[in-house]
Amino acid sequence: MEIEPFTAAEIERRESDGIEALRAASQHPIPDPDSWLDEEIKRNVMFTTVDAALNWARKTSLWPVTAFTACCTFEFIGASSARFDIARFGMEVLRASPRQADLLVCAGTLTWKMAPQIKRLYDQMAEPKWAIAMGACAISGGIFCDSYSVVPGYNHIVPIDVYIPGCPPRPETLLAGIEALRRKIAKESIRKPK
Repeated sequence: MEIEPFTAAEIERRESDGIEALRAASQHPIPDPDSWLDEEIKRNVMFTTVDAALNWARKTSLWPVTAFTACCTFEFIGASSARFDIARFGMEVLRASPRQADLLVCAGTLTWKMAPQIKRLYDQMAEPKWAIAMGACAISGGIFCDSYSVVPGYNHIVPIDVYIPGCPPRPETLLAGIEALRRKIAKESIRKPK
């Protein structure tokens, strides 16, 4: 079967019929399809403050440097294991340099001879920075507090944000202390009081 090509007149008639049908259907303007915009705004726009956004980022990625001088080290190691998993707080990598850290975890007996190094560690950390005193020795000097060579708590050397009691504190207690610090960070403001 052979197909005959359309003639020029037939092509012109079909085009004009299509144009006339479109013209008849296009007498009124089509309303703008912007109903999706309200729904899109409701789903994708979030209102917050700069403080809330920064504090969320800060509290979910604490980068610790440790100042462990005694036995509480093992409880921190336990908290770093898979069972307790401090990685969920963004703390899985202990920083080798205080310049890369924003959290100083202090634990163990601090002697006056070691105190300048702890102070130097804290001073080298970038702002904002926080410190946790973990265990009785870090909080008050522990059983060695009456010794002439022991600092009666890290808070004599650096400002401490959270105290975690125990001798040594269990990993669960450390996690509770970290959570307390996270709540404290969430309430901070980037504006410094005058």
